Amino acid sequence: MMKSFAWCRWCTALLWLLALASPATAQLVLDDSRPRVDAWPAVSVLVDTTQVLTLADVRRASQPGFAPPPGAHATLGLNKAPVWLRIPLQVDARSDGEWILGIDYAVLNRVDVHVVGADGLELRHARLGNLQPYAERPLPGRIHAVALRLPPGQPATVYLRVQTQGAMVLPITLEKLPAFQARSLDEQMLQGLLTGLGLCLLLYSLMQWGSLRERLYLKYALQSGGSILFSIYQFGFGKQYLWGDNLWAELHLGGISALLAAAGTFLFVDHALGPHPNRWFGPMMKGGCAVLLAVAVAYGVDLLHVHQVSAVVGTLGLAPAIFGMPGALKRARRGDPVGWLFLAAWVGYFVATWVMVSLIKGTMPFNFWTQHSLQFGATLDMLLFMRVIGVRQQELHAAAQRARQERESLVTLARTDALTGLPNRRGLDHALEAALAGCAPDRLVALYLLDLDGFKVVNDAHGHQVGDELLVAVGRRLRHVLRPDDVSARLGGDEFVVIAGQLADDEQARRVGQHLLDAFEEPFALSAGTGFRLGVTIGYVLAPLDGRDAAMLMRRADGAMYAGKQGGKRCVRRAQALAA
Repeated sequence: MMKSFAWCRWCTALLWLLALASPATAQLVLDDSRPRVDAWPAVSVLVDTTQVLTLADVRRASQPGFAPPPGAHATLGLNKAPVWLRIPLQVDARSDGEWILGIDYAVLNRVDVHVVGADGLELRHARLGNLQPYAERPLPGRIHAVALRLPPGQPATVYLRVQTQGAMVLPITLEKLPAFQARSLDEQMLQGLLTGLGLCLLLYSLMQWGSLRERLYLKYALQSGGSILFSIYQFGFGKQYLWGDNLWAELHLGGISALLAAAGTFLFVDHALGPHPNRWFGPMMKGGCAVLLAVAVAYGVDLLHVHQVSAVVGTLGLAPAIFGMPGALKRARRGDPVGWLFLAAWVGYFVATWVMVSLIKGTMPFNFWTQHSLQFGATLDMLLFMRVIGVRQQELHAAAQRARQERESLVTLARTDALTGLPNRRGLDHALEAALAGCAPDRLVALYLLDLDGFKVVNDAHGHQVGDELLVAVGRRLRHVLRPDDVSARLGGDEFVVIAGQLADDEQARRVGQHLLDAFEEPFALSAGTGFRLGVTIGYVLAPLDGRDAAMLMRRADGAMYAGKQGGKRCVRRAQALAA
């Protein structure tokens, strides 16, 4: 009796050890009151290293057993070998048995779904995957889904065979139809907003490049276009709406779009942070872009495997941020918003890339945020990079405005008398040519040449400083007494010129001349408190009555002024009267 009891104790201990050594898999209970069930807690995994196991093989007890999935939730990382998944189910007796099995990762190449009932018979078989014809999908849509009719109140087992070139991210759910449709619509709305925003930015950049020919917009378009194409591919909308059953597109556009986005980032960072003090920066950034484009071509013609492309993108994709960081930090320390914008974009990019890479490697669990991390990061980059373009355009506009102001200042200095601030001979020629171009018999232009009477005496007696101050006072008075559209200029010495336009006849021109003559009746008060009286002799001509040639008109006005000097000074003479 004692021996029998001891034997029972040993058997019990052995059973406990076997139970611990072979972890049991939880059974997934499907109850209609829970319209969406995450299947991953009930998943067990078998890696098919031989790549020849069939459903019958994996169901035999002689085969190596299924084990709980390693790593994080709903991801098995990168596996070149096919993987079998087993999900034991128990359908509630009150359920109608109608459920939808969905895998919300669009870029899985092939998924075979087998549903086995309690009696061992196969209830459902479906083939899913992005390499299968779209028309043959059990449920048309962007993700892999199949409707299941399960026996209520009975157990069932779902076997999945998954084979893919990329990551085995496997967010498997069992849902009622309304819950499945609601989640699909939510994702469609989110993707529509994010993709629509990206397309608006892309089209805007292309239109700006087309109108302004600013190459930074074109480089932005390459970067943003690659990011948008990658999201369209990654979330299954490319196959659903764009390229359909084109196997080449489905196998290659994911990697090519990622390479194009990285290549565009090289060019954009090079341009936006330039000119860079280090000579190697520009050639290195352009070289990185060239390498990525060459890899894209090689991958497009199947010279490289997708895992090699992933390694290139994972390595060189970070290079623009790493190499551009010193320049961005320098700009940020100077208070340049471009530096801060790049730093913010790169922080977002690093976080998004780290999350996505961790998900792909199987070290970070699948959820809403990890699923969309790269897309959110790319959208943030597109917005911040567009702001970088805006700031750069503001800087270029401000630089162009400063250059224009400097040119205008130089032109003004070249055409302005340094002492009086009036136009000099060059400025006078410009103003006279403009005035003569608009003159007519009913819109006369009068050219008055003024020579000061008595200025030499004041200048010799009181010095050049007083003489210069007196010339400034004369220029100021001329500006004061003239009409707003009239022009006064200093030829040099004590000679001044006045251009008066829009005159009806000679009588009006003579009145203007007399007004100028009367303006010199009042003494000129200088800073020293002294006052000086100066007279003026004026000779003038009328265009087009006296001609249209500027040089000839100046000579005739000078002759009229000289005749006035000879005739007693302090008078107004028209050149035409000399010919009479």
